[in-house]
Amino acid sequence: MSDLFDGGISETIDLEDYAESAMLNYAMYVINDRALPHIGDGLKPVQRRIIYAMSELRLSADAKPAKSARTVGDVIGKFHPHGDAAAYEAMVLMAQPFSYRYPLVDGQGNWGSPDDPKSFAAQRYTESRLTRYAELLLSELGQGTVEWQPNFDGTLDEPAQLPARLPNVLLNGGTGIAVGMATDILPHNLNEVASACIRLLEKPRSTTADLCEHILGPDFPTGAEIITSPQDLRVIYETGRGSVKARAVCEVESGEVVVTALPYQVSGTKILEQIAAQMQSKKLPMVVDLRDESDHENPTRVVIVLRSNRVDVDGLMRHLFATTDLERSYRVNFNMIGIDGRPRVKPLLELLTEWLEFRSETVLRRLKFRLDKILARLHILDGLLIAYLNLDEVIRIIREDEKPKDVLMDKFALSNIQADAILDIRLRQLARLEEEKIRGERDELNAERVDLEKTINSKARLKTLIKKELITDAEQYGDERRSRIIEREEASAFREKDLISNDPVLVVLSEKGWVRAAKGHETDPRELSYRSGDTFLAAASGKSNQDAVFIDSTGRAYSIAAHTLASARGQGEPLTGKINPPDGAYFTGVVMGDEQDQYLVASDAGYGFVTTVSDMITKNKAGKSLLTVPKGSVALIPARVDDVDREMVAAFTNEGRLLIFPLRDIPVMARGKGIKIINIPSARVADRVEMMTHLVVFSEVDTLVVMSGKRHLNLRINELTHYQGERARRGLKLPRGFQKVDDVSRQRGGDSGRAG
Repeated sequence: MSDLFDGGISETIDLEDYAESAMLNYAMYVINDRALPHIGDGLKPVQRRIIYAMSELRLSADAKPAKSARTVGDVIGKFHPHGDAAAYEAMVLMAQPFSYRYPLVDGQGNWGSPDDPKSFAAQRYTESRLTRYAELLLSELGQGTVEWQPNFDGTLDEPAQLPARLPNVLLNGGTGIAVGMATDILPHNLNEVASACIRLLEKPRSTTADLCEHILGPDFPTGAEIITSPQDLRVIYETGRGSVKARAVCEVESGEVVVTALPYQVSGTKILEQIAAQMQSKKLPMVVDLRDESDHENPTRVVIVLRSNRVDVDGLMRHLFATTDLERSYRVNFNMIGIDGRPRVKPLLELLTEWLEFRSETVLRRLKFRLDKILARLHILDGLLIAYLNLDEVIRIIREDEKPKDVLMDKFALSNIQADAILDIRLRQLARLEEEKIRGERDELNAERVDLEKTINSKARLKTLIKKELITDAEQYGDERRSRIIEREEASAFREKDLISNDPVLVVLSEKGWVRAAKGHETDPRELSYRSGDTFLAAASGKSNQDAVFIDSTGRAYSIAAHTLASARGQGEPLTGKINPPDGAYFTGVVMGDEQDQYLVASDAGYGFVTTVSDMITKNKAGKSLLTVPKGSVALIPARVDDVDREMVAAFTNEGRLLIFPLRDIPVMARGKGIKIINIPSARVADRVEMMTHLVVFSEVDTLVVMSGKRHLNLRINELTHYQGERARRGLKLPRGFQKVDDVSRQRGGDSGRAG
């Protein structure tokens, strides 16, 4: 190995320094020359080179399209020494109207579809040319507006950036992953961005909030709804980072849900697969069929056929938004290469301000380039006019002198350029009419020169010019917003019980703690057969997708999904097989209802409160502590509450006392002992001599039927008034013979309901 270096120069480099330097060079190359767009034209190098190569091939919007392979060949052969597949994919992306808000390439042939963007044909089969919009990037290219740099082999020059007339970095956006950083810029509406730029030109001290009056949010080419709030969008524009949520646009037509617009970069085929998978796994029982009716006139039309017109469409769509790509989040990261050549995340205000600096410099260079051309032409015209004013002498010098150029320069004080222009005059141009044309051209150019010099030397005139050009471009290339910005309810997937049918059921509980569920509400639970020594205790009507809540003697509540209970065709199953009550406890009642429904819960010690079904429900098999029961007391069957403000409470004791008072006097609580409903002397409570045995909630149109043995007593509103008093009183004695109350029922409009 040492012989290889004989006579040569060797250098020793520390491995750590070498690795660090190599990695840094690679990272900077990826950041600047591959992954991140430039703020000026909003393009990555490969995109810029494709656009420039197509312009060099004269593939303008009016030209005949050429084979894409021809363009790709020029790109990789002259400017971008990478694989042809990568260059062609970048070209395809700029041609897809569902990927770019304002496409730069007009493609003919198969350029992919929203369902499969990578299904495009090979480059040898497709043809392409530039779009009209691409003129915004190229129209000022040959006017001294940008810096030029040598290509990879130094044989050609290429533009460092393109002189964009609008902030394309926002209009078409882009994504990219570099080393240690990435960019995610969503597309925006041209009219809105141009309007914000004009606002910033007119009022340079505008804030992000001012700009958000013009730029409402991203504008996707597929037209989905943006459901991120304006406040959150403003935060994104203030920081340059965040997340935007987009949701599909859905309509209901003839009882079917029709999806007419999908989120950005979402495939309709994938949506169908996701929904079909849920249908096969029995997670969407309310959906019976799916159809894809997309065609040329309706690029997106996915039909979801419902089982019936009673399906909750809003609930179904909230589930689909939460579990499929019908709703999608997009990361926002305004990371780009600035005018100074450094990558950085730029908030909206800084982004547009810096782009306007780029645009101002571009326009200024264009004006100066034009001014230099005018001054050069005026210099030549001045020389030509001298020649016409001394035409005979000029002709004589040209005919007689051996070096007419030198003589003309000395004789008339002409420059080298002016002398050459005079010598290049043809004989036919010596007519009087040509002199008049030259004077007219000089006057026009002088007027243009004066105007250019005023604009170059005046910041106000320069801003006005930029503003006019922005307005003109917006009128020519702008269009209406496609993505509506609207706040929607948060998406949420179905819970397990949401997928269960809401058929009416009757849950029946026996005294021994056996439970069953009968379909419908018509079953008389007292007529069902029970096990030997067992009998009916309580029943609750509800729906199969609700929970049945059971109360035990200790005041604990347990909930079981109604659809999991045994059928009433048999004698049921023991509750202890599904839940774990404490030792010695037994069940005293069952309730069902919506989570917001209210019940009055109480102990036979005379204490209670109003609570909701949601406060009773628990997933714990050991239940939850609901009612604090004094020692020696037990919980009663809860009483249903329909209207706290209008209903009354009737409390009965085993000694025939009755107290009636307004239900609103009892507080609504989630758990606890409650407050005193009827006064039972504490000394006698400990001995369990007197206790509250029945509790009824009723309205003034109801009748209470009190049972004592074979005797019954009907108490109507005028008779119940006698027993009304303040809460926590002792109450009044019922008539003779009803000192022992066996049962109390409530008759409501002819229908009777058993009280607790």
